[in-house]
Amino acid sequence: MLQLPRAAKRAISVIIDIFAILISLSLALVLSRDAISIDSALSWLGLITWLLIGSIAVFVKLGLYRAVVRYVSVRAFGVVLTGAVFSTLFLWALLIAFNVDLPATGIVNYGLTALLIIGGSRFAMRELYHRMVSRKKIPVMIYGAGSAGRQLAQALNNGEEYAPAVLVDDDKTLQRTLLLGIPVIDSSGVPDAIERYGIQRILLALPSAPRSVRKQILESLESFNVKVQTVPGMADMVNGDMSIDQLQDVRIEDLLGRDAVEPDPALMQQHIRDKVVLVTGAGGSIGSELCRQIVLQKPKALILYEISEFGLYNIERELQEIMQRHKLKGITIYPIIGTVQRRNRIAAVMKSFHVQTVYHAAAYKHVPLVEFNMVEGVRNNVFGTWHTAEAAIAANVELFVLISTDKAVRPTNVMGTTKRLAELVLQGLAERNGSATRFCMVRFGNVLGSSGSVVPLFKKQIEQGGPVTVTHPDITRYFMTIPEAAQLVIQAGTMGGSGAVFVLDMGEPVKITDMARKMIHLSGLEVRSEQNPTGDIDIVYSGLRPGEKLYEELLIGDDVVECDHPRICRAQELTLAWPEVEVLLERLNDACQNFRIDELREILLDSPTGYKPSDEDINDLIWTNIKQ
Repeated sequence: MLQLPRAAKRAISVIIDIFAILISLSLALVLSRDAISIDSALSWLGLITWLLIGSIAVFVKLGLYRAVVRYVSVRAFGVVLTGAVFSTLFLWALLIAFNVDLPATGIVNYGLTALLIIGGSRFAMRELYHRMVSRKKIPVMIYGAGSAGRQLAQALNNGEEYAPAVLVDDDKTLQRTLLLGIPVIDSSGVPDAIERYGIQRILLALPSAPRSVRKQILESLESFNVKVQTVPGMADMVNGDMSIDQLQDVRIEDLLGRDAVEPDPALMQQHIRDKVVLVTGAGGSIGSELCRQIVLQKPKALILYEISEFGLYNIERELQEIMQRHKLKGITIYPIIGTVQRRNRIAAVMKSFHVQTVYHAAAYKHVPLVEFNMVEGVRNNVFGTWHTAEAAIAANVELFVLISTDKAVRPTNVMGTTKRLAELVLQGLAERNGSATRFCMVRFGNVLGSSGSVVPLFKKQIEQGGPVTVTHPDITRYFMTIPEAAQLVIQAGTMGGSGAVFVLDMGEPVKITDMARKMIHLSGLEVRSEQNPTGDIDIVYSGLRPGEKLYEELLIGDDVVECDHPRICRAQELTLAWPEVEVLLERLNDACQNFRIDELREILLDSPTGYKPSDEDINDLIWTNIKQ
């Protein structure tokens, strides 16, 4: 029947309604048989004929046959009610016209019976269809019986993939009730419900719940061999970016359970609103998020400085869409291709656009790759920062913010050492007389979803059936979401004097192995091990990579100063006077220029960065091949 043409389905609906009218009239006559006066069979035949024609015509006019029965809703009942009332009034008029005597109770009985059969048949067909289709759907549990949970259940009922079997909510007023025909239970009944209903997925419908609450719920669901997914965040649904039924895999930030602090609007706007802002590395993970946050603060102009043509194209197009969506006017976006290693290029950009604020995010950040390419790491991270800072001084830039890293603290790799040197360069420039530019550095750990992040790698490995590769069983890292990191960077730039190093509160460090296990479990799979040889996914330890260390730190010492923001503090650390920095830069430049990697390594070891390489061998790929 479902495969019949639409016209045939409408014809069947008309036939059903004709029988419904005839049955309703027959019941009305039977119930009122003692008070009926039948003078002429011909009169009754005419009355019935006109009643059918008039009633069906009214139903057609009301659009009753345009409604798809399988999706019929409570609103359709209003149409049926209106049609039944018109049909009843039409019957009353026909009784007078054909001089047929039927008591008022019979007319009322006809109307009620017609309403019951015509409306009931449609809801019965809908229920029959849903029951039939539900047998082929995947049974799911919806965690959260609030507005989002109910909307999700309704959307899934109308879909063809999932069937909501049970709702879970800790609200006692909802428990042991039925919502949309679905039972509501409390969290203690989850294990029994999974077994009873054969639940294959759990859908977390708590878009506005704090991350700490979501973390607790996810930890309680982790032990079940069921895939857990979530509905989009409230912001995505409000913006229209995603709908309630566009399910997502569990986000790692929910597993961390740390709620972001709302940014201070005054701090966010202080160096951006109506100013000309430049972001280096604008196409990267942090740089692009800085651009998104900056454009929402309504700068006069935003200059995107990026060496990657593709990255620059992507962020420029995205920012145009953001401005259109938020109806932001009067902001000019300038996409500029360039490298921070060319001082004349970046200086020309700053001077020509009269830049007032600079966020320096351009850097090589991947630890093993910088180990393999030492000269380029030093050139880009140290000299690129120096050239950009000198260009800012020459252009009378008001604020220069360096995006630093926790790997700059007691570094065991070249990347961290170059970032610590970049900090020393800016601190030396801050002490040098004659500069109106205020320099500051913001140091934080790993951001979720950045290029090279383990999270998308783990997700891809799980989708491919494993194994999930972790470098070491004990390796731990700090994590923060990219939007929160970008917001804190912008706010930190408003605090302290020139040369200040700010450290972001990254929360508690996370053991990477635990993160991998949680991601596997919440994907509905089990970790394969000696204790569980029938598991689905192996966790394989590949060994620490060149320059990698087990634990990251955010501070070199314990001397910190609290700031106005609860997630930002200022570090009190060793600085170098500019003459000393200048000598160091000259030595580095000479070693890089002549490709003396062994000398370059010695300079890095002698520099006041605390560099202690985890590998005694030099890992630069060109150098090792030359030596061979």
